[in-house]
Amino acid sequence: MFKQLLAATVIAGLWSTATSAQETYQLKFQSSDTSGTAAFEVQQDWAKHLAEVSGGRIQVEMLPVGSIVEYGETLDAVGAGILDGHITDSSYFTGKDAAFALIGNPVGAYSSPEELRGFFENGGGKELYNEILNPYGVQFLGAAAQTAEAIPSKVPIDGVDGLKGVKMRAPEGMVQSAFAAAGASPVNLPQSEVFTSLDKGVISAADATTLATNDSMGLHDVAKHPIWPGFHSLPLNEVSMNKAKWDAMPDDLKQIMTESVTHYADDLAKRIRERDEAVAEKLRARGDVTIHSWSEDEKKKFRQIAQDQWAAFAERSENARKVYDTLTAYLKQEGRL
Repeated sequence: MFKQLLAATVIAGLWSTATSAQETYQLKFQSSDTSGTAAFEVQQDWAKHLAEVSGGRIQVEMLPVGSIVEYGETLDAVGAGILDGHITDSSYFTGKDAAFALIGNPVGAYSSPEELRGFFENGGGKELYNEILNPYGVQFLGAAAQTAEAIPSKVPIDGVDGLKGVKMRAPEGMVQSAFAAAGASPVNLPQSEVFTSLDKGVISAADATTLATNDSMGLHDVAKHPIWPGFHSLPLNEVSMNKAKWDAMPDDLKQIMTESVTHYADDLAKRIRERDEAVAEKLRARGDVTIHSWSEDEKKKFRQIAQDQWAAFAERSENARKVYDTLTAYLKQEGRL
């Protein structure tokens, strides 16, 4: 699909030159989220907000996952100008460079969207990520994140020791390695099989998604000891665009774009958090579900275990080592390592 679309970039380039002279931009962004999800709705609202604050000079068509290319192809598509931008989980591109795993989802590093954004805004993350992305022809505009993923569990787990021997669903890669190092017995299952596997006792817990989304899938009907707020997986939701088109933008539109990403990040965190909190209140009222919230000490224990996995990924490329050094220095400065 990607190669078939390359020819279209010539026409797109001619169109872009014409619109640039008018300082009007019609941009096509693809999301890694499915149409109808809360996250995609926030992204559509971001596009509307951007049109408003730019006086109509920036129009973004927000497309759901798979509309033009597959979710793992958007980095190349944005760099080639097939897409103008994407909003996606950066760790999808780990196959290109291990740095994407470390900057996209360093397991255990963050407990909230604000902590993640702090690294990019105050810890050198934004500048470093552009060093990594620019050679692909892509410009990183800013970081956003949903709330940390919860863990639906059939058994009480109140800290790292409680993970020992627990058979749990965890995807391959850094997440699976971290839970294995913590003593759990990870199983690689697709998200679509989590409910049935919990229900039948194939697994006792799962790395799934946010509390509200887990609940919408009925997971708390079979796993009544969820761990929340989450502590392990909080992926970067990056907003990036084609670097050539970014460079061609006048400074006032660049500022508007950058400020709009901050607006998007605030809105995403707020709305997903509100959904989680509403579900938590509902679960507590049910009486048959017990929410387990880990202490800061237990989160730090898990983070220390996960850090060994970060170190392993850091050895895979020069960029990965840069991310590891920058991230760990920031987390130590913040007292979270």
